[in-house]
Amino acid sequence: RTTMKSLRFISAEAFVSNAEFARKNLGAVAHDLFPLLFKASYLLEQGEVIHDLVENWPLFDFNMGKLLGATLDYEEDLSHRTCSVCLESCLTGLRDYVLNQSSPCSKKLKVVDLTGIKDVEVQFCKCKKTMGRWARTQLLSKLCSELLAYLQQAQCNPGTFEISINVLIDLFVTERNYELVMQALLKNCSCPLKICCVAFRSDNLTLQKFFYIIKLTDPSLLRKLEIVHNVHLEMEHLEMLFSSIHFPLLMSLTLPARTFNVQRFTATDEQMLATIGEKMGEMTQLTELSMSFSILTGRIQKLLSPLKTPLKMLDVSNCSLNHADMAYLANSFHANHLEALDLSGHDIPELYPSTFSKLLTHCSSVLRSLTLEDCNIQDTHVNMLILGLSQCQKLQEFKFMGNPLSSQALKHLFTFLCELPMLKNVEFPVPRDCYPTGITYPIDDASLCRFDHQKYERVAEELNLILLQANREDVKASTPLFGSYDAAVQETNNELGAYLIKSFKETLEKFTTSFNKMS
Repeated sequence: RTTMKSLRFISAEAFVSNAEFARKNLGAVAHDLFPLLFKASYLLEQGEVIHDLVENWPLFDFNMGKLLGATLDYEEDLSHRTCSVCLESCLTGLRDYVLNQSSPCSKKLKVVDLTGIKDVEVQFCKCKKTMGRWARTQLLSKLCSELLAYLQQAQCNPGTFEISINVLIDLFVTERNYELVMQALLKNCSCPLKICCVAFRSDNLTLQKFFYIIKLTDPSLLRKLEIVHNVHLEMEHLEMLFSSIHFPLLMSLTLPARTFNVQRFTATDEQMLATIGEKMGEMTQLTELSMSFSILTGRIQKLLSPLKTPLKMLDVSNCSLNHADMAYLANSFHANHLEALDLSGHDIPELYPSTFSKLLTHCSSVLRSLTLEDCNIQDTHVNMLILGLSQCQKLQEFKFMGNPLSSQALKHLFTFLCELPMLKNVEFPVPRDCYPTGITYPIDDASLCRFDHQKYERVAEELNLILLQANREDVKASTPLFGSYDAAVQETNNELGAYLIKSFKETLEKFTTSFNKMS
């Protein structure tokens, strides 16, 4: 649909569309028009104009989320356009704002907020080149280091060193950009552009480097911490992290796979788990917790009961939860506040059908996202599922990939899903009858794509027709066989791939050496 533009916005577009004219006449523009011109320049991808607008920014703050978000002049939200041309122009413009020799007295800028930029799968910018979170981390770190080096060498206006701008950013650090980010953070207090890390994601990093860099970020400001792929953090390291560093503002925590494994617990480990629970209890802002692919059988209460703030998001997928864990979740004070819940990888119908129904009842008034992948939900369970979901009138997203459901059961379920008024996204499995007879669940990666593709397409068309006939074109239904889109993984998949190959090679070499010794 076409988004309406005000006359002011149309005039702004006309002004910035001629880059040379716009740059020459910026000095004559009223300060309160800079945000309008910035959004118009961003929409038209006028990199040079964006650069000059930021270099001469006349206001106290520069908030990307607000500047690109819906405004009265132009309602379309552009914050999901991570256009490389535009973002690079913003950041180099920020560097040149510091270097610009105009009187420091006229420089009002104190805060730059880059956290409102959203990384999405489909980009609409004309250049088709995106700058993801990792690349933004890389470029800002590089510019800060270069800026400081230049200021220390050049004959600059003494007032330049008095400039202090807090740059709020979501950092994403891997082995490949670690050195650059670390150097920038080490010199942070001397640089006019101060990197303020609001969210930190770490992939593919040794524990030593992770511990070092997390201390440099100023953890007292951190609201979100994601330790995800190839960071070998285990329970004892987590206890060390929480005991040595305080995270007073932390709202969201994601832990890597296998952080916990209760199968090999000793009495010391039990105490360690209790300490971690207590430390999380001290994080009074914590409302989002993800700890998938850990073995937590019978320990959920010990970990979550010390929390003083109810969780709004909980991901315990593939955590081998037992009935006691599910009973605790269903009866805990968290249940009434859960907006997003992931229980994938648990045989819900077999192990705790009634307890799960109770949990769903308790969170039904607020639940927005539910993920039940690989939960052994079969045709005979669909009516039970419908009964549970019918209470969840605020549900926006339902993912249930990997369940052995037939085409017929899916049609029955989709007919019901049309009745959920706020539903926007559904991820459904390839129907069981599209696979060869005798297929076993969960389906291994080798067999995942060995289904009748033509039959699947026919079924998918019928499911979309059900949505269409119910006037629910607003619902997106898909079957992402290899998982939902993850912007961070997409951006760094080459590095992750190289790391996995290296790990596999090392394991193979160790095995060969051991085998040769035995021989």
